[in-house]
Formats: sequence, C-alpha cells, structure tokens
Amino acid sequence: MPIAAVNGQNIYYEDTGGTGPAIIFSHGLFMDHAMFAPQVEALKGRWRCITWDERGHAGTASDTLAPFSYYDSADDLAALLKHLGIERAVLAGMSQGGFLSLRCALTHPQIVRALVLIDTQAGQEDPNALEGHMQLANTWATQGLSDEMAGIIEHIILGEGWAGAPAWKAKWKTIKPVNVLGCMQTLASRDDITPRLGEIKVPALVVHGDADAAISLDLAKTLTAGLPDAQLVVVPGAGHAANLTHPQVVNPAIERFLAGLG
Repeated sequence: MPIAAVNGQNIYYEDTGGTGPAIIFSHGLFMDHAMFAPQVEALKGRWRCITWDERGHAGTASDTLAPFSYYDSADDLAALLKHLGIERAVLAGMSQGGFLSLRCALTHPQIVRALVLIDTQAGQEDPNALEGHMQLANTWATQGLSDEMAGIIEHIILGEGWAGAPAWKAKWKTIKPVNVLGCMQTLASRDDITPRLGEIKVPALVVHGDADAAISLDLAKTLTAGLPDAQLVVVPGAGHAANLTHPQVVNPAIERFLAGLG
C-alpha cells in the first residue's frame, strides 16, 4: 500500500505517475479515493492523477482520530504533494474535498494551479439540516448503520437509483464509530470562508448537480460569484456526487477546463 507519512498522518494515496501536469482529487465525507475512478480513467496518460484518503477515511483511517479542521486537511494535501515532488497541481475536490481544497488555496496558494470544485460550498452547514445529520451520525456510531440509515445516506450523497450504490453502502457499514463522529464534528465546526473567496486568484471550475440534496445549487452560484475567475457547470439530474454518478457530463467539462489552462 502506498502510504505517505506526512504532517503526522499516514496517508493512503494512489498516483498514476507520468510526466504530465498534476491533478489531485480530494473526496467527500464518508467517501474515499475510489470515487474519482471515472475521472482518473479519463485523464490518466495526459495528467498525473493523485487520489488519496483523508483523515478518518478508508486507508488513512485508524482506531483513533484526534480533533482536526479542514485547514489541517489542507496541510495534509500540501504535505502529500511535497512528498511526491509536485510543486504545483490542480486541486479537485468534491464536497468536503472542496472545503479543504479551498482552504489549501488560501493557506498554500503557491502550490495551486487551478481548482475544480464539485458539489461544494464556501459557507457553513444549514443549522436545521446539520441537527438531523448529527442525530443520524450519533445513531450510526452507537447502534451501527442500519439499512434504513444507509438508504438515507445514499439519497444525500448519491441520489436516487444509481446502480453503484450498494458497494458504497457496504463500505459505509465498515466505518468505525470514532471516525463517523470525528469527521462529522469537523464538518459541523468549519468556518465560513465566503468573505475570503476574493483572495483566490486561480481559475476555478464549479460543477454542481441540480438535484443535490446536500448542498443547493444556489450555494454553488454563490461560490462561483465569489471567486474572481470561476465558471459554473450545472449537471442535470445529478445529486451530490455528480462526478461519480454522471461522469458523462462531468468529465468533458473538466477536460475542457483543464485544456484551457494552457
């Protein structure tokens, strides 16, 4: 297993290698590096594609999880790129991966060539929705993930009726309680970086499903408007993980954006 011992973490990652420009993909909450398989398949050979598992997730997870913020995760990303000898990269992040990618652009601007922001936002969680999500997480951590709760999470993340959902529901049932609660606390306690978006000068592509049940399309429009050099692509019928469920729309949009970077 490729493990990078960086920033006090043992980070699992995958790297297609090659001499092309680098793009690093950061996954959403309770997902992992594998959610970007459609993008890696489309880009490898022309781009050096790095995927990784964030704190508390999949190959990076352990039996303990100290409190952390998305700024810590941004530092993890920067340290991983340094470990791989990559000076600059395009940062692509879905939801939580977008939270940390935006913060990396604020705290490590010298390593960021551009941003691809998928079903994410700059603000905080809606308090009403967060209350329900925290209740679900507490039940999950104390009683295990029932089929009913797995179906709720499927709806939130993957949308309705996607054929690949059973494999992800099986993965969710293996997540340890410490990681469920710790990662949810990080999500709940993040700051609002909307006022700082103007500091991010690199080109950005904002991709958002119009059926996203977790983050509304209006929040994607707010994110796009706040970034100095951003464009929005709406994915019809897609839920929260648009890149995974609708790659036939998302991949061409990403490829056009990357081709325009020069």
